[in-house]
Amino acid sequence: MLRAITAFLYRAAGWNVIGRPPVEVRKAVWVGAPHTSNWDFIVCLGGRAELKINIGFLAKSQLFKWYSGWLFKALGCYPVYRNKSTNLVDTVSAMFQQYDDLHIAITPEGTRKDVDKIKTGFYHIALKANVPLILIGFDYPRKAIVISEPVFLQNDFDKDMKVIYDFYLTVQGERKTWLRNYEATGIIVA
Repeated sequence: MLRAITAFLYRAAGWNVIGRPPVEVRKAVWVGAPHTSNWDFIVCLGGRAELKINIGFLAKSQLFKWYSGWLFKALGCYPVYRNKSTNLVDTVSAMFQQYDDLHIAITPEGTRKDVDKIKTGFYHIALKANVPLILIGFDYPRKAIVISEPVFLQNDFDKDMKVIYDFYLTVQGERKTWLRNYEATGIIVA
């Protein structure tokens, strides 16, 4: 019932999904960019309801306060402890081995601020867990979440990243420095 209400509100606000929902994919790392606003999370919740795919989120642990942690957990968020020396790649890839169906969303920029390169943990998680990436773009001018076809990694970092960067060039709206630099030079900075 909550999913239907959320999907209705998403559509009523004028938002839509561009691309085919990969309902046949049982496990995937969802990569969301550009992450520019706190509204991205709300848009993702609506998009997730519209897709009818149970996608969990990685979120900074600071959001899991005594008064809000229950809400983020109920929404499918998993805390990421940035100040601890945990190996996020190993932890999340091990989660994929534990479940028959698992979808986890990650924002590779790691912040709403401008960045000149993205973090590549999502790439290494997908490789280690042997799951595809699903790229999603927050396209505010079209009020849409743009979804890629599943990206099956070839373990060739430059070729794989080119597919990812090229996808994000198709998303309208704000572009951070990492993508503007790639658009101007064709060089992927890792």
